[in-house]
Formats: sequence, structure tokens, C-alpha cells
Amino acid sequence: MVSLFSPTSLGTLELKNRIVMAPMTRSRSTENGAATDLMATYYGQRASAGLIVTEGIAPSENGKGYCRTPVLDSPERADGWRPVTSAVHQSGGLIVAQVMHCGRIAHRDNKAPGAETVAPSAVCAAGEMYTDGNGLQPFDQPRELTEDEVPEVVAEYRRFAALALEAGFDGVELHGTSGYLPAQFLCTGTNRRTDAYGGPVENRIRFVVEALHAMADEVGAGRVGFRICPGNPFNDLQDEGPSDVEDTFRTLLEEIRHMGLAYLHVIRLAGADLDNLALASDHHDGALVANDSFDAREAEDAISSGRCDAVSFARHFLANPDLVERLADRLPLARFDHRTLYTPGPAGYVDYPTAKES
Repeated sequence: MVSLFSPTSLGTLELKNRIVMAPMTRSRSTENGAATDLMATYYGQRASAGLIVTEGIAPSENGKGYCRTPVLDSPERADGWRPVTSAVHQSGGLIVAQVMHCGRIAHRDNKAPGAETVAPSAVCAAGEMYTDGNGLQPFDQPRELTEDEVPEVVAEYRRFAALALEAGFDGVELHGTSGYLPAQFLCTGTNRRTDAYGGPVENRIRFVVEALHAMADEVGAGRVGFRICPGNPFNDLQDEGPSDVEDTFRTLLEEIRHMGLAYLHVIRLAGADLDNLALASDHHDGALVANDSFDAREAEDAISSGRCDAVSFARHFLANPDLVERLADRLPLARFDHRTLYTPGPAGYVDYPTAKES
């Protein structure tokens, strides 16, 4: 019987088990967006996962939104990630880099001097964002990208994919949800464009399709994952019509169905009318990684029933660097400290003990 601990393939990635570490922003990079030795320790501790997906990494300074989050846009920054990928590989793990362009979900205090906040349309998000210097601040008013600039942003995704492999990553994942730039292009409430990237669904999906193709052309589709959560309202993402979400994602998934992506990373949405896993399964021929608040028993059921090929865990990996071993031995799971999720330094990051240590 297939279980959480059975090996599997996601595209060209050969996983030793079906337990994936989900991407989680931890705000432990330098203020300038560089990876650190502390990050190498953190990911290396969790290398028993079948696959690690990194925190969201911006493909450019314009793409950065949050404080102390990493950027991968140059060979020098790729060099900074090599200790991270080496730490994971030395412990027998696999790691892919998630590219996260925040678009309008940003504040200038968290960006490099001269960097802009850009979006499909000049629609400011409701809400606030934490900054180290000035606490909570309203989201920036974004500048609308011109039609000529959109391909330049697509090129940032291509460059990111190339640099990720140069840094030693095993693949890349496009962050397509949580209200960030790809989701902003898809959503009728945030995409008010009237050019080739806005209006009809075929135009609204264009940016995402082009970004995925650019990444696949650079590193091979079998190394590219895509994270989605149809209907996710996070970061003030609201479609104008109730049927827009399903129509948008059905069209998008059919458009990329032939690409042979490594996997779809699908966040189920609690309480929603739309079954995201079923939608993805109906319109995707490859592997599915399911996410969002699974416990061990539910994860086993999802895999044994064929609803997905792997399950990603986020919160459980925070305080349990040995999560795979704890699940295999049916040991109790430690709880993480909310107060240290995004604070600088090692506390609540690399100091959680394994079951054997405790």
C-alpha cells in the first residue's frame, strides 16, 4: 500500500518519501535579501523531508514585499544560497526554490532604495504590512505595469530559474496564490487592464502561462512546480463575479496541461464551495501535492485514496525538524512559538530539539 513514507516521483525529482516541507516566510535573511548561514542550518535540519520548498524568494528588488525576505537576482546572491542547498543535499534531501513576486503586497520601507511597487493595475490593497523601521504601515499604492514591461517581469522569472539551478537547487516553484503578482493578474478584482494581459480570461492567464514557460524553458518542465489556491481571498484578493475563480483556473490549468510540470502544489480552502484538489485533478495530468492543515491520518488517507501524490506540511515543520521520524514512529509533535515566527536570530528557528534530543 502506498503511504506517506513510500518513494515517489514529481517530474524529474525522485523523493524518498511523500512528506513535503511547505514554503514558509520566516524573515531570517539579511535586510538586503541575502541568504545566511542560519538559513542553511534551518533547512539542513529538515532535510529528511522528501522535498523542501523554500520560503518565497523575490526574483527582483521590485518583487520584494516583506522585511528580511530573500531576493535571488544575481550570481552573487546565488552564491549565498549554495550553503543552504549543500546542507540539504549532504543530509540526503531535495530542495526547490519558490519564486514569490509580491506585486502590490509591499511597502517601500521593506524594499531597496529606488525599488518600486508594481502590479497589473493601480489598485491598492486594503490592509497593512509590518516594517522594521515604522511598524505597521498601509500597503503601497502600486504603479501599473505597462504592456512593454510585463515581458520584462517574465524575464525575471526566467533569470530566477537559471540562478536557482546555479545555486544548487533541484528545481523551482512558482508561487501563484496568496494575493501576490501572478494571482493579481488572474483575479478580475485586481486586474483592470484592457490590453493583452487583461479582460477576458485568456488574457488574464497570459502572464502566468508565460512565466511558467520561461522557467520551464530554462530548467526543464520536470523541475518546475506551481502552487495554487483557487478562491483564496488572502491579501485582499477578490474576484468580481462568483464564477470567475473556477472559470479562470479551469482555463489556466487546461492551457498548461500539456507542459509536463513536475507537480501542482494545491492548497485546499477550508469552508469553500470549490474543491480545489478535485479541480486540479480534473485538469492536470501530473503529480499533485496537497496542502493545508493535514494531520498524519488525513494525509495517509489522501495518498492511499489517490487524491494526491504527496502532502506538504507547514506549521508541523516549524517546531519539529525531525517531523518525518516523528510521524513514522507515531511520536507526539511539539508546538511552535508564535512569537518567534518572524523575529531575527536563531530563537524559534533553529533551536527546536528533535525527539531524541528532548
